[in-house]
Amino acid sequence: MSLTAVVPGSFDPLTLGHLDVVRRASKIFDTVHVLVVTNPDKKSMLDIATRERLTAAAIADAGLQNRVLVRNWESGLLVDYCKKIGASVLVKGVRSQTDVAYEVPMVLMNRSLADIETVFLLPNPAYSMVSSSLVRQVHALGGDVREYVPESVLQYLQRVRAADQ
Repeated sequence: MSLTAVVPGSFDPLTLGHLDVVRRASKIFDTVHVLVVTNPDKKSMLDIATRERLTAAAIADAGLQNRVLVRNWESGLLVDYCKKIGASVLVKGVRSQTDVAYEVPMVLMNRSLADIETVFLLPNPAYSMVSSSLVRQVHALGGDVREYVPESVLQYLQRVRAADQ
């Protein structure tokens, strides 16, 4: 029996913490779909196509492309995507109790709607304080984010900054 998992996120931008979760999920599940989604409660820095492209580049650079597929989903519930591809598990990275408290209602709703289970993975301690929003803020204020994002993301952010100057 093949197990397919989905790692959803806005990945705005993808961080090394996200990549760590994907890498570890790929060791547990036969196939992992990294699903770039739009969060209506957040204002995105990058459009969804750019986020998908940068995420796919980072997955390839990490050598994970044989077991990890990168897709985007804007047309419905996350559980609809899971049903479409036959995934029975969502994988979420959680850094703190605050993250868990935020995720639990969604876990219960997803289970209720589509019998989808959720697995929480704790981050590598080196990435436990890294978030996309913090990376966006540091980058916007001219800071160096190379310790927090994959090389493909860093190069993109540097090109955008150079073009804006």
